[in-house]
Amino acid sequence: MRKTNKNNFKKTLSKFTTGVTVIFAEKNGEVHGKTVNSFNSLSLNPPLILFSLGNYSSSINTFLNSKYLTVNILSQNQKKFSDHFSQKNPDTKKIKFLKGIYNTFFLPNCIGYLECKLIDKIKKGDHIIFICEVLRVKSDDKLKPLNYYNSNYIK
Repeated sequence: MRKTNKNNFKKTLSKFTTGVTVIFAEKNGEVHGKTVNSFNSLSLNPPLILFSLGNYSSSINTFLNSKYLTVNILSQNQKKFSDHFSQKNPDTKKIKFLKGIYNTFFLPNCIGYLECKLIDKIKKGDHIIFICEVLRVKSDDKLKPLNYYNSNYIK
């Protein structure tokens, strides 16, 4: 075992395989999205999920002030969306979104979708944990997930 420092911590956590999501929130008619792999289910009753964003995230204020948001669970063929929404202030103007009933936005052809209501925010360390109640869901059993391991996408 090594003493924990930022590099050792990140390297060790990169050994945990995760799925990849893009989470969207809306502010003043503009869609903001971020690639997130710090996503988990939290509770079945009621259905709750959580994810975290860095305090320094380019869209943090939009997410902090949103009532509803969407989680898009990416499929293997959506690496371009993951890369795009991992950038600072990614452009959403050319994306053809699917609309949810709570003025929410979805990417086409995802493996899964969750339409959520933000119910709590917890600041810990250099991140904010967002806790959301899941209101509506949809999934596609024919698609394969986009996975991330050791700082790379894997099949």
